[in-house]
Amino acid sequence: MLRVTRSTVIDAPIERVWEVLRDFNSHDRWHPAVADSHIEGDEPADQVGCVRNFHLSDGNHIREQLIALSDIDHVSTYCILDATVPLQRYVATLQLKPVTDGNRTFWHWQSTFETPPGREAELADMVGRGVYEAGFEALRRYLRSGAGERRSRPAAGAHVGEMNGQAVVLKAFGAADQLSFQNVGVPPPGPREVRIRQSAAGVNFIDVYICHGEYRMVEPPAAIGMEAAGTVLDVGPDVHDLLPGDPVAYASGRPGAYATLRTMPADQVVRVPAGVAAETAAAVLFKGLTAEYLLHRTHTVRAGETILVHAAAGGVGIFLCQWGKHLGARVVGTVSSEEKARIARENGCDVPIVTPDYRFAEAVGAATQGRGVDVVFDGLGRLAERENYESLARTGHWIAYGHATGALPPLDPAQQSAKSLRVSRPVLFHYTDDPARLRAMAANVFAMLERGVLKVNLRHRFPLSAAAAALDALQSRRTIGSIVLLA
Repeated sequence: MLRVTRSTVIDAPIERVWEVLRDFNSHDRWHPAVADSHIEGDEPADQVGCVRNFHLSDGNHIREQLIALSDIDHVSTYCILDATVPLQRYVATLQLKPVTDGNRTFWHWQSTFETPPGREAELADMVGRGVYEAGFEALRRYLRSGAGERRSRPAAGAHVGEMNGQAVVLKAFGAADQLSFQNVGVPPPGPREVRIRQSAAGVNFIDVYICHGEYRMVEPPAAIGMEAAGTVLDVGPDVHDLLPGDPVAYASGRPGAYATLRTMPADQVVRVPAGVAAETAAAVLFKGLTAEYLLHRTHTVRAGETILVHAAAGGVGIFLCQWGKHLGARVVGTVSSEEKARIARENGCDVPIVTPDYRFAEAVGAATQGRGVDVVFDGLGRLAERENYESLARTGHWIAYGHATGALPPLDPAQQSAKSLRVSRPVLFHYTDDPARLRAMAANVFAMLERGVLKVNLRHRFPLSAAAAALDALQSRRTIGSIVLLA
């Protein structure tokens, strides 16, 4: 059994240091080794028995459980439940004591654990230097910046009342010219809600469907938009894991994201890791979550498979290419121009096919020696139906997750059986309606962003008041990568 011990003195009062360390889910805000973290099951982050689920910046994944917490003795003890790092029977304790000279804090951090034979020195150094010593210095910087100051949580009923904001409102179903930029009232957060000051909103094709009335998710007049990022302004009762000032984002099934202020259910909001700008979060979350569930949940992409990605230089398409290539797939993609073919190739597409008229099956056959692809990620719909069918290999998987060219009609069972095809028509919000699963999916997206697997191609920024122009650009296929509206 190895024992690793480190101690230091922090130039801050013990109450201030403990306020940070007693939060079992705080370390992704100040420790450089942690990329993202969430508490499972929406339990309070200071509840003994809660489990934090996090990724390290090197991609490793760890689940730890809080097994003791004392506000009197300033002691926190936790253990590893499972991890991709081979630290076995790992138990750690951190303890704070006041230093009377200068009102400083003595911090003692130790752990015991076992390792595979031959890796004792390596893993002891990783814990001692990479976790403990790096954590000491990181917390010093965090406290010096003022980020560690106690932030008071408003008591129930003590919130500021309704506030005035601005939002993009759909006046009637139709084209983007039915959008109006208006002043709106934003209510205070109720139980399990947060109010967010938003600085960026993501633009997605689902917003087009809602404007046209294809998805009856609103009844005009109503605000639209599904994705935004900003900071928490205030919180309602029974919100335990978010505080005013926290950077957050969401990709929700409740339209209304094209706004400067918004009140949202807290369990549909995720905290944004330190270092990720709001406009980046707004450009990546909805499309990243879409790529995550398509590649890992609707179909588990395996190394050696060949996948077909439409609009391979678009927002979702680029992420499917990048992430699919990372998983070891061969990526075939369709694009509408030579410039977009270049962009797709730079982002992991092995075979970009230029096809402005949705004819691609012959080129797919040539690229696969006549076999066809294992999976088609179909965001096109009706006009590409026949070509998609011809492009699929026997026992292939047709995943119809969008319909940019019109709704896909019901598929003929005889055609399906002729190739033994699987057909899926998934919806993102059916995957994210469970808060724990949403947080796990978002953690995966942000981890891929941190590791450089996902690279945000953000060329198109519009002011929030120009949402109509942004949607027109998206529909006309004039855009590459992500589009954001800036508030």
